[in-house]
Amino acid sequence: MLHCSKTEARMTPNDFPGFVFQAVEDAYAFWLPPAPRSPVPVPVSTAQPVGAPHAVAAGTFLPSTFTNALGSRDYKLYVPSGVHDAPMPLVVMLHGCRQDPDDFAAGTRMNQLAQRHGFLVAYPAQKARSNGANCWNWFETQEQTRAGQEPSLIAGIVGAIGAQHRVDPARVFVAGLSAGASMAVILGQTHPELFAAVAAHSGVPLGSAHDVASAFAAMQGQMPPPKARSASRRAARPVRTLVLHGDADRTVEWANGRAITQDAIAAFKRAKAPVLLSRRTGAAGRPSPQGTRNFVDAGGRVMVRECTVHGGSHAWFGGSTEGSFTEHAGLDASAEIVRFFLGAALEDS
Repeated sequence: MLHCSKTEARMTPNDFPGFVFQAVEDAYAFWLPPAPRSPVPVPVSTAQPVGAPHAVAAGTFLPSTFTNALGSRDYKLYVPSGVHDAPMPLVVMLHGCRQDPDDFAAGTRMNQLAQRHGFLVAYPAQKARSNGANCWNWFETQEQTRAGQEPSLIAGIVGAIGAQHRVDPARVFVAGLSAGASMAVILGQTHPELFAAVAAHSGVPLGSAHDVASAFAAMQGQMPPPKARSASRRAARPVRTLVLHGDADRTVEWANGRAITQDAIAAFKRAKAPVLLSRRTGAAGRPSPQGTRNFVDAGGRVMVRECTVHGGSHAWFGGSTEGSFTEHAGLDASAEIVRFFLGAALEDS
C-alpha cells in the first residue's frame, strides 16, 4: 500500500493508548444524565448571540446559541472580512473529544483558510452534560438518525446561519475529527439535502456501534461483521466523501477509515452512479500524494478520496501547536479538506 509521507511528528496524548482509553472510560463513568429529548424535531427555532465577537484572522468569530425542541448547543461562526453580496460556502467543523470550538479553530487554522478563500466556518460545541468527555455521541443508536438530538441541532445551526448570512445552499459541507468525524459521517446520511460533502479525519463508520462498549471495540478495529451493518449500508445515500486517517493511529484504527471509504463507494454503486479508482493524479495534472486514492464518476469528478498518512497518529495532520491533538505531517488536512470541498488550488496553504 502506498502512503502519504510523514515529515515530522509531535507526540500527542493519543500516542499513549492506555492512558487515553482509561481517561475516556473514566469520563464515561461520570457522565451526567442526558438532557430530555423530544421524539420529533420541531423546525421552529431560535439563534441568539451570547457575547461580543472578537477579531480573528482579520474576520470575526461570533459566539451564538441555537435552540430547538430537542435542546440547545452553543457554536461559534467565523465570518471573513470583506464579505460581498455573493452567497458564500459554509463549512461545519465538528471537534473531537476534550476539545471545544476555540481549541479546534486554533489547531486546524481553518479560519485563516476561510479568510483567504471567502467562506464561513461554523464550530458547534458539545455540552459536558451530554457527554462528560465533550465527545459527540456518534455511538448512540438514536444519534445515528435524523431524529437524533445532535444531528437535529447541528442541522439547525446551519439553518440559523443561513437565515442570518448569505450562504450558498449548494456549498454546505461538514468535517470533523475523531468523534466529530464520526458525527460528520452520520450527518451526511441523515441530512443529505443539506450537506454537499463530508470529510472524516480519523473517524468511525456509521452503524459500527450502539453503546460505549461497542464504540471502544469499533475504535480498536473490532467492528461488527458486514452483515451486522448491512441495514445501515443498504440505506446509505451517496455523498461526496473525503477520508483522512493515519496508519499508526492507536486510538481509532486505520481500518475504520477504510470502512468509511468502502461504504461511500458502495452507496454510489447502489445509486447506479458507480465510481472508479482513477490514476493517481492531482490538481493541474500533478501526481497525487502517495497514499491518496481517488474514486471518480463518469465525468471524472472525484466523489470519494481516501488519504492514508504513513506514521500518522490520532491527531489533526498539519495542524498548529496552538490547538490540541495536532501533528506536523506530510499532509495539511485543512488545506486538503478545502480543496475537496471547494476545488480550491491552495498552493501556499
